[in-house]
Amino acid sequence: EVLGVERVGRNDNFFELGGHSLLALSVLERMRAQGMAVQVRTLFQQPELAAFTLAVAQNRDRHDVVVPPNLIPDNCQAIRPEMLPLIDLDARQIERIEAAIPGGSGNIQDIYPLAPLQEGILFHHLQPQGDVYVITHLLSFDSQARLESFVANFNQVIMRHDILRTAVLWEELDQPVQVVCRKAQIQIEWLSDETDVSDTVVERLNFYTDPRCPRIDVSRAPMIRTVCAYDAEQGRWLLQLISQHLVMDHATLELIVEEISLIQDGREADLPEPIPFRRFVVQAQQGMSRVEHEAFFTQVLGDVDESTAPFGLLDVQRDGQAIVEARLPLADDLSVRVRQQAQRYGVSAAALFHLAWALVVARSTGKDDVVFGTVLFGRMQGGEGADRAMGMFINTLPMRIKLGMRTVVQSLQETHAGLTDLMHHEHASLSLAQRCSGLAGGTPLFTGLLNYRHSVEPVAGGADGIWEGMALIGGGERTNYPIDMTVDDLGRSFQLVGHIHESFSAQKLCEYMQSAVEGIVAALAEQPQQTLGDIELLKDAERAQLQALGENP
Repeated sequence: EVLGVERVGRNDNFFELGGHSLLALSVLERMRAQGMAVQVRTLFQQPELAAFTLAVAQNRDRHDVVVPPNLIPDNCQAIRPEMLPLIDLDARQIERIEAAIPGGSGNIQDIYPLAPLQEGILFHHLQPQGDVYVITHLLSFDSQARLESFVANFNQVIMRHDILRTAVLWEELDQPVQVVCRKAQIQIEWLSDETDVSDTVVERLNFYTDPRCPRIDVSRAPMIRTVCAYDAEQGRWLLQLISQHLVMDHATLELIVEEISLIQDGREADLPEPIPFRRFVVQAQQGMSRVEHEAFFTQVLGDVDESTAPFGLLDVQRDGQAIVEARLPLADDLSVRVRQQAQRYGVSAAALFHLAWALVVARSTGKDDVVFGTVLFGRMQGGEGADRAMGMFINTLPMRIKLGMRTVVQSLQETHAGLTDLMHHEHASLSLAQRCSGLAGGTPLFTGLLNYRHSVEPVAGGADGIWEGMALIGGGERTNYPIDMTVDDLGRSFQLVGHIHESFSAQKLCEYMQSAVEGIVAALAEQPQQTLGDIELLKDAERAQLQALGENP
């Protein structure tokens, strides 16, 4: 039913039938509803039905992590340490938190630590050069009434989900904490007329997406701003939606849109039960020990003593400026062949794209043993409602791929296995993983990033019409890395989105990635025992230039 096939045999392979990570999560959610707690890793390691069934039977006694209840009562006049089972805070720290939250203790629903990736994002938020982890979406409406209705419906979603009512505090505390407010709402801000009138309304709104402009105050919930204006020239109302990555990721944004749509249609009864983000925090803390994480990353990275810096780009403390973007949709026939070859060899399409990116990184560094960051979904350990929970789940961790004289099919299978193992550690912090390498402190382990994500197929013809009277004009996300490649899995086709420092061509970066995908797919179809070194990505002049960059960063 999940895979959309009529019959599944005991020897059928999940990936050969078209399975991928989101479908795997769906399978596990249905199993959990039947009282069976299973990790996604088990399905990835045992993709054949018979082997998977046996593994499930052998782990029948496994249970989900137990989440302690929230002990802060309604209308609480003073929060005490024993009311906070997820974090150790003394009375002095609690008083500091109560004083920092509008409404004091009566407006505090919960307090708990940050999840691993939230810690890294907060670190970058506190850097003086700007706030790089901001998500922006520019929306247009055909009337002010529709714009205000959208914000009102968004506020209903915020009241449903604790993570959207969360503030982060750290000053005068032993560790950063996230505080769930009982009440928090978006307030519409109207564009000031004091801005340079020579700019268009869109340009003036885009000022708020610049990391150097006033930041989102993460100590106030919600971490979402709406800056609005009337565009008289185009006869439309514009809304710049600005949000902090601390509280939402790509999947959460899609869930928010779904819920706003249901509310707009008067279908509140169809809204799913909200999933508290505190469950994920507990799972990240207790699901696997720090010792287990350290052992794994030491085994994988312990002998790595050089940075992997594609095109010689080493600075990972950037503010998102001087970065250029290019988009390259893969041809339909290439997309079909990618899925065919992934299914043929019983691996995910994500594994094939990771191998392709490793090939690009290898050619741009002159190395045949490379490390790059991969963005993990963060929901694959399961847990009730993991596919519907809102919050910051994704995590960036190092992926090491050794190319050498390995064959294409061997490399593909090793990449799939490596992703499967890494998935089991998706709640580890990046700083922990980096410390397990052989690099000196302060030296970046990698400066390139790959983000493989499942996305919605864009609407043809420019701006995306989401609902009647509303359209998405544009938007974007930034990272602190000087080079990254996003692969949008659109269900049938794929799109490459490349970001790189302006001294290089983002379009060329996408073309290199496309060439790597084409070369791997062709080899898998015709010469699977061909070595990766035989796959050509570049013309002779380009190869010499990139080799020089890799050897002399």
